[in-house]
Amino acid sequence: MDGEEFSDLLSSLLDVSQRATPGELPDLVRDTTRKLGLLDAVIYLADLQQMRLTPLAGVRAGVPAPGAVGGEAAGLAVDGTLAGWAYRTGATELASGSELVMWVPLVDGAERIGVLRLIAPAMDATTLEQCQSLAALVAKVVMSKAGFSDMLLRSIRTQPMTLQAEMAWAFMPPRTIGTRSVTSSAVLEPAYEIGGDAFDHSLTARSLHVTVVDAMGHDLASGLCAAVALAGCRSTRRSGGDLTDITATVDEALNEWLPERLLTAIFADLDVETGDLSWVNCGHPAPLLIRRHHVVADALRRDAQLPLGINPHHAPRVPNVIHHAQLEPGDRILIHTDGVTEARSDTGEQFGEERLIDTVVRATAAGEAAPEALRRLVRGILDHHHGHLRDDATILLAEWHPRSEQTADSAA
Repeated sequence: MDGEEFSDLLSSLLDVSQRATPGELPDLVRDTTRKLGLLDAVIYLADLQQMRLTPLAGVRAGVPAPGAVGGEAAGLAVDGTLAGWAYRTGATELASGSELVMWVPLVDGAERIGVLRLIAPAMDATTLEQCQSLAALVAKVVMSKAGFSDMLLRSIRTQPMTLQAEMAWAFMPPRTIGTRSVTSSAVLEPAYEIGGDAFDHSLTARSLHVTVVDAMGHDLASGLCAAVALAGCRSTRRSGGDLTDITATVDEALNEWLPERLLTAIFADLDVETGDLSWVNCGHPAPLLIRRHHVVADALRRDAQLPLGINPHHAPRVPNVIHHAQLEPGDRILIHTDGVTEARSDTGEQFGEERLIDTVVRATAAGEAAPEALRRLVRGILDHHHGHLRDDATILLAEWHPRSEQTADSAA
């Protein structure tokens, strides 16, 4: 298919998908790929914990529903399959046999959402490029409907979700965001039972803002506490407030509306042009600096100030100290809650900071992107705890990777 015909084909898919229901998307994509000369197409979405890839159900007879028994209809493991390798690496994978099967990553911006399986009679460079462009559009269409479709959300869940977890995920942004200069990625477990942990990250033209909070307890009030913290942070940030204003707003809101609840937090800003990192630590574990595949000992360790929400009598809070550090290109900042290092095995052994550092360093040395490094890290934590955590464990990994000309301009 020539370029103009292919452009018209994508335009038609985009136009029809605007009013299509989520259940009609698999059939629309299948019809489009057949016009492209391919034999079949199936959309696979990663589950919430990024352990399996499940086919999205279509409305026509004969299209397998997620969770159906037998074969690939039951889903594919992210680890140990070619489909999972495409998801993990972000690279298109081909398998030849009686049919030519292609696994194309589905990525919305920097957020991995699944893979598109395509079956073709043959493949050349032009068709490969067109298949990758099709996958990019499919990812955008799927995500455009994910915010209001219970069907799509059910397809990526493997178990019921608690009320506080439902509220927390509703408040949190995509797990991964990024530009050519910076990437921020986060994971949170136990995904279906989280209580008081939450994260946030946001980009402007010049800065990346990240937040990690850990509210006391593991109940609905804990989830509400975390939600109030994220809302206070966003409201202040979007009104032009700085890190000191954010901590004051969150502290005041907690003391007024949830007077017997407290939370620890790190609020941080990264200037993506200069690499200047500034942060406030309210009773939280210190961030870690990963440089050239090694954790720089105590590089970001500063005296933490009091947690937020422990001033019910509204006495003036001591202004928070804003800490600063200068990053180098390629540096990664890891922020975690205490549920990561304090996770215990059945024998009582803590996961610990040393094991955390070792896992992160090995993933970094292997050249893995931040989302995959975190996915592997949280799998290690869950394996240590035999699949179930007693406390929330949240990890956020931000990487500064400026373009070379950008770094040169900053140094001039």
